[in-house]
Amino acid sequence: MPEQPVPEIELLRAAYAAFNARDIDAALVLMTPDVAWPKAFKGGFVRTPEAVRAYWTEQWSEINPHVEPVTFHPEEDGQIWVEVHQVVRDLSGAVLADEHVGHRFTIKHGLIQAMEVCPLSSSGLGA
Repeated sequence: MPEQPVPEIELLRAAYAAFNARDIDAALVLMTPDVAWPKAFKGGFVRTPEAVRAYWTEQWSEINPHVEPVTFHPEEDGQIWVEVHQVVRDLSGAVLADEHVGHRFTIKHGLIQAMEVCPLSSSGLGA
């Protein structure tokens, strides 16, 4: 019997797809008004969907990231830890980074409330 889709994982798949397609509006509707999003490229956090829009717009004017989810791991506290394969290129196409990292999401009322970048080893999976 096939596994039933998990709404939170489907939400995150849609968010990654929107990010990779550079469809900011499709990604932002998946976030709470008080979303906390890491500025992984610059450091710190932004705290509203419009601040995420500004950060991504700036980021994409300088680099071309593609982030593909590999595995999803629901955690006991309700968060979802995602292993991602991240390839970052400069605007001429040269690879700046090609790595696997972890993203930990907090979901509230069916929307993304927070995301943090974390090392793979913090998943407790021994990755």
